[in-house]
Amino acid sequence: MSTEPLSPSQRSLHARLAAHSRWAQQDPVQGTAAARAAFSDRFAKQVDPDGVLTEAERARRAESARKAYFTALALKSARARRKTA
Repeated sequence: MSTEPLSPSQRSLHARLAAHSRWAQQDPVQGTAAARAAFSDRFAKQVDPDGVLTEAERARRAESARKAYFTALALKSARARRKTA
């Protein structure tokens, strides 16, 4: 194995090879399940940090917090596109 630093295009190819090798071995849905669960838990903890709400109310509020998060991202994206237009 060479100890020479990789060029940006070589690093990109190396990373792409690693990603394709991983997903050839594992189901993508299963492979990202932990990350998706952590992302969802983030909103539940945001709306109920002390864990005092009922499960149904926590889920309802967490869903609203998730929608607010993605709406804010859409607004930022629209502003950025308007700046470049």
